[in-house]
Amino acid sequence: MTEAALLPAPPLEKRDWIAGLEKGLAVIEAFDDQHPRLTASQAGARCGLTRTAARRYLLTLAHLGYVGTDGKLFWLTPRILRLGHAYLESARLPRLVQPFLQRIAGGTQEVAYLGVLDGADTVYIARSGAHRHMNTGYMLGSRVQAQVTAAGMAILAGLGEALADQWLQQHRLSTYTPYTIANPDELRAELAQVRRQGWALSEQQMELNYRGIAVPLLDRNNAVHGAISITMPINQEHRDDAVKRLLPVLQEAARGLRPLI
Repeated sequence: MTEAALLPAPPLEKRDWIAGLEKGLAVIEAFDDQHPRLTASQAGARCGLTRTAARRYLLTLAHLGYVGTDGKLFWLTPRILRLGHAYLESARLPRLVQPFLQRIAGGTQEVAYLGVLDGADTVYIARSGAHRHMNTGYMLGSRVQAQVTAAGMAILAGLGEALADQWLQQHRLSTYTPYTIANPDELRAELAQVRRQGWALSEQQMELNYRGIAVPLLDRNNAVHGAISITMPINQEHRDDAVKRLLPVLQEAARGLRPLI
């Protein structure tokens, strides 16, 4: 996410606005892990539509194969993955970073990720390495509130103090563990530290016994485009040892990517 991504969207002429497209996308976004199956009434309530209107959108999506239904409930089908897959196939940044993630994984025996900022969340759009713990790790497209990830902290710090403050004003901070930084003032202090040192360390912010280390991806003009990170169990490895082992590898990759972004 660059600085421009935090600014308001450019104005759109009324004649160019397609309200039906906006509403159809809102219906798709009504589904999540807490709402995997919805009635037309529930979908309408979640996206500000009447039951009748929501039902028409859902039936259209079902006809196109993006939604399944038993006549009462609706749910997303695997075809919806075409939308996200199209981004991963066409976006330049994941393809550019992927070979570097492979080298990081090969050199550290850890899983390496590329994360970007989307609203309140870090979204992971590339990863590499076969995780030693198969029940853990972020999948492609995983979304996690930015302040509890090392990648999100590296990106927020890289945006600069003014834009980071703007982000803080726009989003509510959730608490996940006793270690989560959910106080805006404490988070500002932590971001200032990350900004000074040029890298981020996150311990047990999202999940107990897990640690993340990240560095921002900057271009020639020092604009931040994302962050590369490693997330792994803390186990018996001291934080200083983990930083000493992993940070130089991440920093070398970020330096190699800088002239390419």
